[in-house]
Amino acid sequence: MIKLRDIPVEQRAAALNLSDADIAALRAGLSLDQANHMIENVVATYALPLGIAQNFVVNGREVLVPMVVEESSVVAACSFAARLAKATGGFVAGSSEPIMIGQIQVLDVPEMDVAIQRITEAKDELIHWLNTQNPSTQSKHARAVGMEIRELGIRDWGLGIDANPQSPIPNPSPMLIIHLLYHCGDAMGANLINTACEALAPKIEQLSGGRVNLRILSNLSDKRLAWAKCVIPVSSLDLDPSAISNLQSPISLRIVEASLFAKLDPYRAATHNKGVMNGVDAVVLATGNDWRAVEAAAHAYAARDGRYTSLTTWRTNDAGDLVGEIKLPMAVGIVGGATRVHPSAQVALKILGVQTARELAEIIACVGLAQNFAAIRALASEGIQQGHMGLHARQIAIAAGAIGDDVDRIAAQLVQEKNVRLERAKQLL
Repeated sequence: MIKLRDIPVEQRAAALNLSDADIAALRAGLSLDQANHMIENVVATYALPLGIAQNFVVNGREVLVPMVVEESSVVAACSFAARLAKATGGFVAGSSEPIMIGQIQVLDVPEMDVAIQRITEAKDELIHWLNTQNPSTQSKHARAVGMEIRELGIRDWGLGIDANPQSPIPNPSPMLIIHLLYHCGDAMGANLINTACEALAPKIEQLSGGRVNLRILSNLSDKRLAWAKCVIPVSSLDLDPSAISNLQSPISLRIVEASLFAKLDPYRAATHNKGVMNGVDAVVLATGNDWRAVEAAAHAYAARDGRYTSLTTWRTNDAGDLVGEIKLPMAVGIVGGATRVHPSAQVALKILGVQTARELAEIIACVGLAQNFAAIRALASEGIQQGHMGLHARQIAIAAGAIGDDVDRIAAQLVQEKNVRLERAKQLL
């Protein structure tokens, strides 16, 4: 595999075997006209670095992973972790069917048991209507596949509304919540699900006798999961003896202890999972997907049992090697949305070589696991700052006005002096 860092930056895109049109799309990015049709009041476009994480082997296939991220060390850290996992065959990943949930909120239901029974009896007919008879919800690529019915009582609200005479809801009543399940194929599915919920709302009101309020998808996509697993050889962990000579226990044990810390403590878990999302978000963004939805789903899933915990687990196997696992919701698509209109996102998908949304989700899970390993390995050994310092120094040098070879020269001097400050960089420049 080529080493992109050894190739001049101007030649790296060509080294990926992209066409001239693909290279032009990457470099030009989003045009002002395209941006103007995506959001309101456009005045410009905003660029972020797009890098390529290397060394990834996912389910036996070598993958180059485009990542859009402004934080230094993320791409390098992912590539480093993937190289260690590659020694044992790389990552094994999987995913569930791309099932998303649309919610219809029903209030003022006169007889809850009767409403639930009537909707239950009609749900097959309702699903058939959405898929075959309603023009706005018929699709070649997605379909309604099921319906779930939930009742939320006043006590479930947890807000004390029933005991508060000053409540803005003077006579709170239980809510009836309809979950419409959609198989979204290779799309994220938000627009179709929202349309389906709105189309179904009048029928739900008629069946329940209640009043529909909200009708929208849920971003807690816990029926659309991706997972990954890798093995890191214990022999590869202590790559820099000088950095770990003062440690009192093996790095493998320290990593397992760090993993347990994140499992037990939400304060640590939040930072632990932020490291996971450093990798996840970068690929989601590169491919034009909704990183905010993915973030919301991941953190909600981390608290699914009523306590916020980590998205990954690290343990040792019988051979003493580290085994890492991750599972999280992953609602991403390869068609529709910004992916369809953003030229750089289309090229990113081409670089990945994915054929389905599920394959993309699986790769993203692998990247999240790799980034998590790199972060906690650094924390458990030399500390996070040593790895960050060199890359941070380069950013400081650039901020000071350095260009070309001066960037690396000044960054090296800042690190040597242990004085990574803008004022010192300007003096050196």
